[in-house]
Amino acid sequence: MAFAVKHRYAIPVLSVAILLSGCTRTYYKAMATLGKEKRDILVSRVKDSRKEQQQAKEQIKTTMERFQELTGFQGGSLEKSYKELNGQYEKAADSAQKLHDRIGSIDQVSSDMFKEWQKEIDGMDNRNLKQQSAAMLRQSRLQEAGYIKSMRQTEARMTPVLKSFQDQVTFLKHNLNARAIGSLKGTSARISTDVDVLMVQIDGSMAQADALINSLNSADNAPSK
Repeated sequence: MAFAVKHRYAIPVLSVAILLSGCTRTYYKAMATLGKEKRDILVSRVKDSRKEQQQAKEQIKTTMERFQELTGFQGGSLEKSYKELNGQYEKAADSAQKLHDRIGSIDQVSSDMFKEWQKEIDGMDNRNLKQQSAAMLRQSRLQEAGYIKSMRQTEARMTPVLKSFQDQVTFLKHNLNARAIGSLKGTSARISTDVDVLMVQIDGSMAQADALINSLNSADNAPSK
């Protein structure tokens, strides 16, 4: 019975995988007609990821500032303050999701590019040029792996910060009164420390993005496709 259940889902899953693979190939062909090879696509995606990290950094800082303002609430419309904080949190969560999606897209196109690069190296006859190309491929793989690791570390640090914001926003929604606001002051300090660490992580990840972009833009360090 267990085998029957497993086998039942094997074909649909495989079909989806084949469909996605076909869509990817079609996308690459379409971009090639525009003069954009996999390296160009990868450079573009890394640049986009850097922008998204900067946007996520700024949005999380803004959310933290709104949260700190709310914990020092002295009067006025508490409902309005809550809605503003919730809006900032939702923007920060959206930035984090975009970054998550971007990591996957970069990993995919770089993997496809490296496979093509290796296949081209395997077809080379000149031993000296073949060795040089293989060395450049290894270096590019290391740089890409380092950047992906850095981005995943950023994402990992971002997750608990956003979860803390989410918890506090939910708490405020359930307790819209001055006493509830006052009880969050200690939490604000703890989240602020986590945010400071996250900012450093994002800066480091963006620096790696710059290094990877420079490497990929080097004519001597890129495959023909």
